[in-house]
Amino acid sequence: MSLPVALLTADAFRPFGEVIEPDNAAEIRLINGGTTTRFHDIAPVDVSSQGGRPLISIFRGKPFALPIEITMLERHPLGSQAFMPLSNRPYLVVVAPDESGRPGRPQAFLATDRQGVSYSRGTWHHPLLALEDVSDFLVIDRGGTGSNLQEWMLTQPVTITALSNA
Repeated sequence: MSLPVALLTADAFRPFGEVIEPDNAAEIRLINGGTTTRFHDIAPVDVSSQGGRPLISIFRGKPFALPIEITMLERHPLGSQAFMPLSNRPYLVVVAPDESGRPGRPQAFLATDRQGVSYSRGTWHHPLLALEDVSDFLVIDRGGTGSNLQEWMLTQPVTITALSNA
C-alpha cells in the first residue's frame, strides 16, 4: 500500500504533537535588551512520569532513498520526544493514531525549512527518516528508569514511493 506524503503543518500534526517552528510559539518576546526574539513555549517537554528527567542528545541519521517501506512504528509511553534538525535538509515524519494500544493507519509528512517535531507521549511514529544526506538532529526526550520504548511490527507494511503529494 502506498502512503501519501503531506507537507508538515502545525494544524495537521496537532493530533500527534507539536511542530517546532517560530509560527507555533504561544508568545513572542523581545529579550536581552531587545537584541533577541524569543519564540516562547512552542512545545511542552513531558518527561517526568515515573521519575524521568530530560535528556538532550544529537542523533545522526543516515539518509533514506525512495521507495521507503514502513514496517515498524514505535512510541514512548513515559515521555515526549522532540527532534530539531541542525541542518536545512528535508526529512520525513511518519505517525499513526493509537487504536487500543496499537498503531492505526500511518500518515506521512515532509518537514522542510528547519521544522522540528515534538511527539506527544505515546504517539506512534517511525524512527528518524533523514533524506538527501547524513543529517544531525537535536533531540530532547526522557531519561531515567522505566521502559519508555514500545515497538510494533505492522501486519501490512506501507511504502512511501514519492514526495510529490507534499
